[in-house]
Amino acid sequence: MSENSHLANADDDAPIVARGGEQLSPVGRFSLTARILIVNILPLALLGGGLFYLDGYRTQLINERFKMARIEAQITAEALAGASRERQEALLVQIGKEQRMRLRMFDSEGLLWADSFALDEPAFEFDDISDDTWDQQFARWLDRTVDTIVSAEAVPDYVEPEATQADAWPELVRARDEEVSQITLYDWQDGTPVITAAAPVGLNGATLLTVRNAVDITESVRSARSTLGLGVMLVLFASAMLSLFLARTIVTPLRQLATAAVKVRQGREREVEVPRLPARGDEIGLLARAVSDMTTALRQRIDAVDSFAADVAHEIKNPLASLRSAVESLPKVKDADTRRELEQIATHDVRRIDRLVSEISDASRIDSEMSRATLERIDLSDLVNAIVGSRENRAENQDHRIELKARGFAANVMGVGARLERVVENLLDNAVSFSPPEAPIEVIVDNDGECVTLLVCDSGPGIPEDSREKVFHRFHSVRPDAEDFGNHSGLGLAIARAIAEAHDGSLTAEARPDGEPGACLRFRLPAA
Repeated sequence: MSENSHLANADDDAPIVARGGEQLSPVGRFSLTARILIVNILPLALLGGGLFYLDGYRTQLINERFKMARIEAQITAEALAGASRERQEALLVQIGKEQRMRLRMFDSEGLLWADSFALDEPAFEFDDISDDTWDQQFARWLDRTVDTIVSAEAVPDYVEPEATQADAWPELVRARDEEVSQITLYDWQDGTPVITAAAPVGLNGATLLTVRNAVDITESVRSARSTLGLGVMLVLFASAMLSLFLARTIVTPLRQLATAAVKVRQGREREVEVPRLPARGDEIGLLARAVSDMTTALRQRIDAVDSFAADVAHEIKNPLASLRSAVESLPKVKDADTRRELEQIATHDVRRIDRLVSEISDASRIDSEMSRATLERIDLSDLVNAIVGSRENRAENQDHRIELKARGFAANVMGVGARLERVVENLLDNAVSFSPPEAPIEVIVDNDGECVTLLVCDSGPGIPEDSREKVFHRFHSVRPDAEDFGNHSGLGLAIARAIAEAHDGSLTAEARPDGEPGACLRFRLPAA
């Protein structure tokens, strides 16, 4: 359990700081999720932002052209108001050529008075889409697609009215009725904007209509879009390269881990080196270190199982050999006393084997039972007091006086009652075994607010400092000289430590704090 706890703690820290001073690269500090999102969202964000920027850019150009059209219409209307017929016609032709517009003037009756296109050559011509090339057709399709994406407002198509009266133009009607300039946006067949401006001329009801095909707006937007498209293509290329790089940074270490895992499973190599990828702080690095630590724990567990199996075979072999010898000798022995002695040996060996099997079974079940157990709140002081009283009733303390002392707060812990009882029983059995006859055994329960400590001190010979860890090894059975051989399996303290660590606690051996001969076993658990 201590190994597993250590590995679990190492795994928790792995994404931030790797073990052994392993440093993370700048790229490795970002998680795979963040890198994947950046690689995939960046071109989409650029494209979406560019489309909305272009829509705003076009709207800004049109608004500026609206202002210009209004000013031009008002200035032209003022110039025409006080001019003669010849001067008016000359102004219409001159302004139309300079501004690339079509100007029409209507009298107070709404009849067409003058048309700059009729007075002179047209200043511009609308594009005939019937002979457009494929790239022009693609450009128009792209314009419509972008308008759909950004949900642009629909613009009415520009159609020349068949009638020549002012009433055929709604903006002229409004300008005459409201006596203010009116600006209207239309859309030509090739997708270019057509801006009309209607303004009253003088005070006698005459009106002026200007028509401009703002091709330059469409050209500016398409040019900006081409630049954006080039930028998006570059970003997409960079994104593709980054995606390939990202895929390589994922696939390569995963293949390394898979290869190492297959070798571990096949068991062809005893010491398979699982890559830890110390420079990576992302999920792949965390996985690599987790697999490495898991492999190490697995090897340790396998080694422990192998060692345990060998120890079990060795420990059972001795009483079996003794039992076999006694059983084989019984038919050959005629003396009653000798037969009785052999029967006692056989009975003793059977009990020893039974005790060993029970202890081994108990030791092997601790981990699995604790993983399924439900912890409950237990007062360790009450538990120890009850166990001491029960042992006295069963005469298991062998005339030793057990002095129980409680200190600090209430000794509440979270645990499995039956397992904690087993720890206390094993510690008291150990103290009773090593204490001289009638020597007191001191049991102290203390709670400092963070940990609950159970200290069991005997008055025996003590434990040498270099052996204080060995007493917790399985089948370690250095017993007192006066104790009958085979009464203990050597698993008691090993089982107690396993139970302690399964409760996130510890069990250690130390000298008596008062300096007197004897040993103390310290059992610590987190306070509840």
